[in-house]
Amino acid sequence: MGRYVLRRLLQMVPVFIGSTLLIFLMVNVMGDPVAGLCGERQCDPATAAQLRREFGLDRPLWQQYLTYMGNVFTGDFGTAFNGQPVTELMATAFPVTIRLTVVAILFEIVVGITLGVLTGLRRGRPVDTAVLLLTLVVISVPTFVSGLVLQLLLGVQWGWIRPSVSPAAGFGELLVPGLVLASVSLAYVTRLTRTSIAENKRSDYVRTAVAKGLPRHRVITRHLLRNSLIPVVTFIGFDIGALMGGAIVTERIFNIHGVGYQLYQGILRQNTQTVVGFVTVLVLVFLVANLLVDLLYAVLDPRIRYA
Repeated sequence: MGRYVLRRLLQMVPVFIGSTLLIFLMVNVMGDPVAGLCGERQCDPATAAQLRREFGLDRPLWQQYLTYMGNVFTGDFGTAFNGQPVTELMATAFPVTIRLTVVAILFEIVVGITLGVLTGLRRGRPVDTAVLLLTLVVISVPTFVSGLVLQLLLGVQWGWIRPSVSPAAGFGELLVPGLVLASVSLAYVTRLTRTSIAENKRSDYVRTAVAKGLPRHRVITRHLLRNSLIPVVTFIGFDIGALMGGAIVTERIFNIHGVGYQLYQGILRQNTQTVVGFVTVLVLVFLVANLLVDLLYAVLDPRIRYA
């Protein structure tokens, strides 16, 4: 196991460098950052040249990338155009987004897997049909529609929640935004778990466990569920990074100043340092989540071993 983890960590290095290089190139072709910094009023040539020298934009792109990567390995993600270090923006944005993502993942695990197991064991029955129709509706409705409807009903008309979330929001305040963020993924987790349970229910090892007289709950939890969760764990593992990076709509609806909000502001203002810095951290989240998913395979299925 140790050799496998070390090999995977070494494999993550070129993936990380290639991903950050691609992101760096894509962000720098979005437009002229100096033009975005000056706003609607065009900067005079002297001011534009001074800004390019100050932010290192007058150097070749490959030199900018090497300088950026060298600073990243020392914990310096650059300075935003407003003069604030990007690390300070991360310190305020990532905690609330991490809490929001944790709430969303818990909804996926608790609600999604529970509904998937129930419908998988009762395939073809009314509860199965009802859940399938409900998940289809959830997948079909855009996130901004469901978010605005819940905000209007629960926040404005009924007053059960705050229409906008405070900057230091706790887990309780993030329940509704987390549900909105997880809604589509929750529906997919439910369907994926249902399909996996229904297929494995007819497997030989399940029939053997039943023939041996094992209790039903033990057959489901110890045999059926563990093997059926492998594709679900894969989906949830990859969804962690997607939720953190794709929370722009949810954070805009509930006025959450998290990662999605900062990315939106950075793209809107063509702030390359902010966008590249935040996306670099999200790449690391994707890579670590992918590694953890692979290690969880061995926990769920003892037959899987890593050399």
